[in-house]
Order: sequence, then C-alpha cells, then structure tokens
Amino acid sequence: MDEKVESLRGVGPKRAEILRKHGIKTVRDFFYNLPRDYENYERPMSIAEIRPGKVVIRGKIGKITTRRAQRRNLSVTEAEISDKTGRVKVVWFNQSYRAKQFEPEREYYFMGSYELARGRFCLMSPAVALATEVEKSGGLQPIYVAHGALKSHDFKRLVAGVRDKFNEIPDLLPSVPAGTRKKALFLAHFPESLEVAMRARDYLAYEELFELILAGRLNRLENEKLKAKAVKFRVEKVKEFLARLPFVLTDAQKKAVWEIFQDMERKVPMNRLLQGDVGSGKTMVAGLATFMAILSGQQVALLAPTAILAKQHFEGIKQILEPFRMTVALLTGATKDKKGVKKAILAGQINLVIGTHALLTDDTEFCNLGLVIIDEQHRFGVEQRQKLALKSPKGLAPHLLAMTATPIPRSLQLTVFGDLEVSILNQMPKGRKPIKTEILREIEISERLYPKILDTVRAKQQIYWVCKAIDDNSASETVSVKKRTEKLKAMFPRLRIKFLHGRMKQSEKDEIMEQFSKGLVDILVTTTVIEVGVDVPNASVMIIENAEGYGLAQIHQLRGRVGRGTAKSFCYLLTSGDLEPSRRLKELEKSTDGFYLAEVDLKMRGPGEIYGALQHGVLDLRIASLTDTRLIARARRDVYNFLKNPENMVKYNELMQNITKYQQITTLN
Repeated sequence: MDEKVESLRGVGPKRAEILRKHGIKTVRDFFYNLPRDYENYERPMSIAEIRPGKVVIRGKIGKITTRRAQRRNLSVTEAEISDKTGRVKVVWFNQSYRAKQFEPEREYYFMGSYELARGRFCLMSPAVALATEVEKSGGLQPIYVAHGALKSHDFKRLVAGVRDKFNEIPDLLPSVPAGTRKKALFLAHFPESLEVAMRARDYLAYEELFELILAGRLNRLENEKLKAKAVKFRVEKVKEFLARLPFVLTDAQKKAVWEIFQDMERKVPMNRLLQGDVGSGKTMVAGLATFMAILSGQQVALLAPTAILAKQHFEGIKQILEPFRMTVALLTGATKDKKGVKKAILAGQINLVIGTHALLTDDTEFCNLGLVIIDEQHRFGVEQRQKLALKSPKGLAPHLLAMTATPIPRSLQLTVFGDLEVSILNQMPKGRKPIKTEILREIEISERLYPKILDTVRAKQQIYWVCKAIDDNSASETVSVKKRTEKLKAMFPRLRIKFLHGRMKQSEKDEIMEQFSKGLVDILVTTTVIEVGVDVPNASVMIIENAEGYGLAQIHQLRGRVGRGTAKSFCYLLTSGDLEPSRRLKELEKSTDGFYLAEVDLKMRGPGEIYGALQHGVLDLRIASLTDTRLIARARRDVYNFLKNPENMVKYNELMQNITKYQQITTLN
C-alpha cells in the first residue's frame, strides 16, 4: 500500500508529478481519493425518444472537432452521437481533451441536458462513461475531481488498477467489525448502489471525525501538563483601569475579560481563542489582559501579521497603558533602533512589545515573558507561534491568547477546537453604526455609484474600491486594480486616487496606507490586501467588484473596513451579467452578523474555505461534514471512551500517526 504511484500501470513521470502535487504519492493515497459524486446511468433512452431536459443515451461518437470561439477565449468541442434510431449533436465547452477521449466503434453512455442552443437542439456538455464499465457496475459511475491533465475517467482507470490491493487495508479504529475500513473504501469506489455508497462514506466520515476530535482532546491533555506563572487578579486596579476609559465595556467584553482573568490565575498556561466580529472590541479585551499580566511582573508580547496593524495596536494600547507608567515598544522591520529595543526587552525595561515577525527572530529575547497575544492567529503557522511561546522563562509556558476576527461557526468550533477555551464577542460597542449593503450590477456604476462617490468626497469621507486582479488579463473579463484606477482618474480628474496591491514593496504599501489614514487619498483602489487590520474611521464606502468571485466570509471581512467612524456607511457588491445574484450575496445584503453568516457559509461551502481562513493549512476533511451533529456526537463519545484505556495509544499505532496532522491545526500553542 505504501508503494509509490510510479509503480502503477499508466503512471509515468508526468502523471506522477501531477498526482504528487495534489497529495497522491502512494497507492494508499488512491484509496482516499474518493469520488466527489456518483452518476446513475441505469435508464438510458434511444435518441428517437429524447425530449428537452436531463437525458441518458447510449451510443457511438462520430467525427469530433474542437475550435476556438471568438468571444471569451472559449474552446468548443462538437460531435455527433448515433444509435440505431438516429443522431444528435453534442457540444462541450472548454473540454478540448474530449477530442482524444473516444475510441472508434466503442459505445459510451452520455448524461447531460438536451436543450435549444442557437436555433437547434443539442446535448450540452454531457458526462461520459464507457458502456462496458457502466454495465459492469450496474449503472452507477463514480465521478472524481480532475487534477490538472488527469480527468475523472483517468482516475477511474487508475483505481481499477489497484482494485486487488483493497484487501490489504487494515482496520483503523477500535470496536468495529473486522474488515470494516477496507469494505467501506472499496464500496465508496465500486458501489453496488447509491445507498451502499452513502453507507460506506458515512463510516469513513465517522473515522475522520474520530481522528480530528481525538487530536483536539490530546492537545488539551498535553496543555494541562505544562506550568505557567499565575497572574493575580487585582480588582481595585481593574476598576481604576476601566474608570479611565472613555466608554463602557459591552457585556460580551466583560464576560470575555472575566474568563481570561480566571484562566490566568491558574498555574496551567491559558490557551484561549478570542473571536469577535470586526469592530467588536477585541483589542480592548487584550489590553486588559496585558494590564493584569504587567501588574504581576510579567512581560507581554503581541504578535500582529502586518506592520500597519502592529502600529495601530501600538498607538491604541500605549495610550491606555502609559498613565500607569507601563512601557510599550514597537518592533517591526521598519524599527530604526532594533538593537536598542531588543536590549531593553531583555533587560526587562519594556513591559509590552508589539510587533510583526521581528518578534520571532532568535536575537529577540525576553526577561520574563508571561503572556503572548497573537492577533489574526491564522496568519501564523504553528511553528511561528511556538517559537514565540518558547521565549518564556525556562520550565514555564506563557499564557496564550489568540484573536481572530473571522467568526467560527459553532459546529466547527465544537469539533475542531473541541477542547480549546473560546471567548466570544457577539456584541458591538455603543455608537457603532450598521453598514447598509446593496447588490448592484456593473452597468449601474455610472448611474448609481459615480454620484455616490461625489457625495461621499464632498462630505470629506473616503472610499475603498476592491478589485480581484492586479493586472489586466485577456482571458478574463475581471477589471483589474490598474484598469479601474485609470477609469476612475479619467472620470474624476480632480479626486485623489491611488492604488494598492500585494506585489508592491512593504514600504510603498505602508506609505499609501499612511496617506489614506491621514485623509490624503479620496479613493483607494486595492486588492484584498486591506482585508485585515486597516482601521480608517473616515472611510465610509466599500465597493467590491466581481463580488461573486469572493467567499462570504471574505466579503464580510472587507465590509468591516468601513463603518468604523460616525458617518453612515455603505457596501456595494458589484456583479457582472444579468444572472440573479447568488444566495451568498443576498445573505450579505440581508445581514451584518458575522456569526450568522459563518453558519450560512459552512452550510453552503463546507469547512475547507472557512477553516482555511482561520489557520495555515486547510482543514482537509475529505468526506465528513461539520454540520453532521449526529456523527460528531457519536465520534466525541467514542473518543472519550478510547482515552479511558491508555494502552490504546500504543495499540493503535496507525491511528496515532494519522492524528499528528490534526494536532498541528487544532492547537494554538
């Protein structure tokens, strides 16, 4: 099973490279490259019988040609399918490989939509399966995700080539009938019926959830073995701190602060995730935790993903800590006297250091690091976070508070972070104005947006205009940052318009953001580089071009860049074409509640994208759904039973090796 893919018939160096690129390196990996779906070819009809709608026909293919369409850089592959009763035209778009797929005189099954196109009926982009394969499997055909030049039919042939090796698969989990795993994997690839395939996948999903939940539980148990210096809660000092604030904490902030204080009073390191929507007041909660740690004689490190965000934290937290004679330093790539700052940190003269990756270098040493705060923690890998944590005194681990502005769906939180402490800020501070969101078609830009731009600038407010691409691309109709900037400058020659994107030097990006923050730029045309950590209270309009191309969570993050000041704020989602807006965009138009939207996103898109936005390394669940509460509850119960017997940790060796990858992504420490 551990033989390399090159050992398989039909896999040469080129194919092996494609497979490796997509995580398929061994025969074992083929077993887990499961079909994404199944197509049922059980009831084919003759060509004479077909009517508009979804159809299945069995026939041979005649002459097949591929041409380039003049518009949209499209390839069109056309042919004729024939059976004893007649002929029908078939068309595929951007599937030029079809021209080499068919063998003369062999019969195939075709499944697709029979519809009217340019004045005549034809079969549009049908799925294809070899007739002998369909009939051998009783009509049900697995459909695999294409990887590069390897299409679904290639994977079917390759899996068929390892069919006899399924018997070598050992069971993974305890308390299952012998052969359960190999039978489930075999039936997922070679199902007798759709019902059988679903039962097989259900078991494999359970296995995945078991591994994930076990990893989270073991991380919790490991964390409990570590020692940390307790932080004493001083109620009078907290009251003094709160009295100096120009606002009152929300109930959610008070609850989060109390949970953090309780954690830090223990001699076991805190391992808490603070999640809250954009603008919910996470920085203030982190400021209070910092205040309490410094009072107990400990140093604090706050790690931010960008220099802009680090500087914002520095300016905000310094203001509230300096009246208590607490010293705050900023350490980024742009810090001029790095040696001096690092010397002061080691000497204990700096109470709080806020910085970027500069905090992680070997020569940044602390005198008494007791609390580590990581903002937008998903932007840092596990090794980076651990590197900072190891800078605490020998034999001790620092308390750790990780923050994220990406709300985690409750079901995802319970599973992935099942044994991690989580504080939630689900209230907005008083005075924060809701953002009005509206879907507009691109053709409405002149009529609706241009007047809005002028009104906004006259009111001395600023605008973000987000584009997906940096440069123009002839193969795409997406308007780039540079093109949109040119168009806006031509339309509004008197306005101050600048662009920003990820390929610019850090110093250039910082300078433009500085100008925008100071109100010296009216419209900032940008990519999603401004998604996190840019706080410009004077910006009141967000325009997102080609909105259909973004995930729901990402648009919500972008929208959160406005509405941070006193002016009423707006977010416009631009769509191209005449199609009805997607449910995703309609949900954004309807709600500004990040936690509600996160649940919607999970149901619509699955965990990959959401978790990918929370952590380096996608949560690679091949089968399981994190909305399946029944299966989650069963797996959780069985994990707790498994851990009651310490011998299981040695006995089930493959299982313990498998969960290592999940342990890397279910820990903050």
